Amino acid sequence: MLDFTLSEEQKALTDMAHRFAKEKIVPIAAQCDEKSEFPVDVFQEAWELGLVNPTIPESYGGPGLHELDNCLIAEELAWGCIGVETTIMANTLGLTPILLAGSEEQKKKYLGMLASEPKFCAYATTEAGAGSDVAALKTKFTKVGDDYVLNGEKAWITNANLASFFVIFATIDPALKHKGIAAFIVDRDTPGLHPGKHEDKLGQRASDTATVTLEDVRVPKQNLLAPEGKGFKLAMETFNQSRPGIAAGASGLMRRCLDECVAYAKERKTFGTEIGNHQMIQAMLADMAIRIEATQLLYRKAAWNLDHGVREPIVSSFAKAFGADSAVQTATDAVQIFGGNGYVREYPVEKLYRDAKLLQIYEGTSQIQRIVIARQLLAG
Repeated sequence: MLDFTLSEEQKALTDMAHRFAKEKIVPIAAQCDEKSEFPVDVFQEAWELGLVNPTIPESYGGPGLHELDNCLIAEELAWGCIGVETTIMANTLGLTPILLAGSEEQKKKYLGMLASEPKFCAYATTEAGAGSDVAALKTKFTKVGDDYVLNGEKAWITNANLASFFVIFATIDPALKHKGIAAFIVDRDTPGLHPGKHEDKLGQRASDTATVTLEDVRVPKQNLLAPEGKGFKLAMETFNQSRPGIAAGASGLMRRCLDECVAYAKERKTFGTEIGNHQMIQAMLADMAIRIEATQLLYRKAAWNLDHGVREPIVSSFAKAFGADSAVQTATDAVQIFGGNGYVREYPVEKLYRDAKLLQIYEGTSQIQRIVIARQLLAG
């Protein structure tokens, strides 16, 4: 029998995360967006509450929560500000490959670090010429004695200027495509690792995003996370794990859109009545609610699969593609409902509109998700 009810623990977690978003994130969201700055103090408070790195097992000092729990937190934080949520949840993205493939020594050191102190980490696959096409990356590694030396440049790296360590993907030879890719854990203070300037983005401006240049970066053998030929699979499995969280963030953003629009529709009057009495406005509100419900069902199924060992990557792609596209449409409708007021920064939906677009781009574009889905359908 199917059960869509959250446990009492999950309800309490959701309530705590929502209260934190409302009290700590919402009041500063507009300022963080305007200045394009991440509020590190908010991160520290979230870490103290257990809202950061929730999937680190208890054996390494973490909360030991499940993927569904992680998604529930992501949804509530994104309701407050998805730019802030993206940087907080980028820690989960960065630690996931260590959870999946790390040695016991690596897990104790790096997961233990994140569990014991409010520190950041970063996940680095993307390059200027290798975004959705991870196999096309050009960052190279060479073996020198027992160590590895990395050279290249990563682009659009979340937490680049904040991270204490990076999980970096590189290839022994670009001509080998996916067969040449390996993964490494690289400490921030390693000579030759240089984060670049903070990117001036359209939306999600509170999240830290920058390039990372690697110039003869020497990595000890104990920091090899995935050997040559195994890195690509690790990157793909990491994305499979992270995509439900993207859909959860989309759900949070859509809920914020709906909340703002419902409140506005009860106050704003045209033609002698509140705009909520107009059927066209009602239709847009109803469509928002439908998209939210559908996205929640998709991401929760995808997260449930991960928590129960059900390997069904197509569902993660369903959730990511549908959630991202739904968020963009919902934010567009929110601006439409607010009319001219929705186009100015005095009202929150203008920011929600800008923030939503990135959901269709990062961690596999909406088009890439459809390719993944179609290939799985045709392969079956």
